[in-house]
Amino acid sequence: MPGIAYLDNAATTAMRPEAVAAMLPFLTERFGNPSGAHAMARDARLALDDAREVLADALGCHPGEVVFTSGGTEGDNTAVFGAPSGGAAIVCSAIEHHAVLHPVQDRGGRIVPVDPDGLIDLDALAGVLDKQVELVSVMLVNNEIGTIQPLEAVAELVRDRAPRAVLHTDAVQAFPWLDVATLAGGADLVAVSAHKFGGPKGVGALVVREGASFTPRQVGGGQERDRRSGTHNVAGIVAMAEAARLTVEERKATVERVGRLRDRLADGLLATAPGTHESGDRRAKVAGCCHVCFEDIESEALLFLLEEQGILASAAASCASGAQDPSHVLAAIGVPRALARGSLRLSLGPTTTGDDIDRALAVIPPAVDRLRRLGS
Repeated sequence: MPGIAYLDNAATTAMRPEAVAAMLPFLTERFGNPSGAHAMARDARLALDDAREVLADALGCHPGEVVFTSGGTEGDNTAVFGAPSGGAAIVCSAIEHHAVLHPVQDRGGRIVPVDPDGLIDLDALAGVLDKQVELVSVMLVNNEIGTIQPLEAVAELVRDRAPRAVLHTDAVQAFPWLDVATLAGGADLVAVSAHKFGGPKGVGALVVREGASFTPRQVGGGQERDRRSGTHNVAGIVAMAEAARLTVEERKATVERVGRLRDRLADGLLATAPGTHESGDRRAKVAGCCHVCFEDIESEALLFLLEEQGILASAAASCASGAQDPSHVLAAIGVPRALARGSLRLSLGPTTTGDDIDRALAVIPPAVDRLRRLGS
C-alpha cells in the first residue's frame, strides 16, 4: 500500500512473489486432488512430496514426520488436545499463545511462570514435572514481546523429570528469525504457519517425530498417514515450501539487517518519547520485535493516530480500555496494568525499510505527546 509503513509482521507478512508464482499453477491448470489415481492427481501428489521434503529440511525432521495443517492454531490445538486425558497432566508456560494456553487451561493443566524478561522459570518448571505429565508445551519465541525461550534446557528437564511427556513447541514466530531445525531439535511436536514467513494464510505444518505419542484430531479421509484427514491445500502447501526455502536461505542476512533497524527504532523511541518502557531484554529477543509500553496513554487511541499517518502496528493482546483485561503476557512478566494499557508492538520483517523506521520515529513520539496532552 503506497504511503504505508507496515510494522505488523508478527500478525502476518506479505506473501513473497516467488511463493505466489509457485502456487498459481495449482490454482489453475494443475488442480488435481492428490488423493486420486489419475495423471492429474499424481502430479499433485508429486508436488506435495517435493514440498514435504523442502519443509523437512527447513524444520530438521524426516519428510514422513511433516504433517500439513491449516496453520499454527490447528497445530497447537492438535498437540494439546491430542495428549492423553484422564489422570495425565499437561504443562505450559504462562505466556503461550492462546492456541496453547486456552486448551491447557480447559484441561486443568499446570501453568509455569516466567521472569520479568519473559523467560520461563526453569526451577518452577522442574517443580511441576513428574511421571504423570504427558505433554509440555513451551513456545520457542513469544508472539507478543519476542522472547526466545531456552528450549534445549526445557527439553533436558522434561526428559529427566517427565520421561513419558511429549514436548511441543509453537515455533510460529520463531521460523522467520531462528534456525528452528536446530533449536527445536529436542521437541517432539513443532508447529509453524506459512503466513508468518511469506507464505499464504490458512496453511501450516506440524512436525510429529517418529515415536511421539499423538492422537489425530481430524479424521475421516486417511490423508497424512491418518494423522490429519482432509483434502490437501496443494497450492498453499507448495507456496509454503517455497517461502520456507527462501526464508532459510536468506535468514542470516535478514536477521542482521532487520536487527539493526529494530535497534534504531527502539533506541529512538526510548530517546525521544519520555515515559517509554521497553518490554523484556532485547538481547533475548528475535530481531523483528520491538515492544514498548508508554506511560499515561491507551493503545487504542495511539493506534488510531498512527494509522491516520500511515503507520500500521498492533497493541498485540494488550487492553484497549479500562474495561478490558491487560495482555496475559505483560501481566505474566509483571508489567503494571496501567502501563500495559499503553503497549505497542512494532514488528519488523523482510520488507521493512529504513524509510519505515524513519517514518515511525517521526510519527510516534509526537502522537504519544499529543495523547498525553489530551488526557488519553
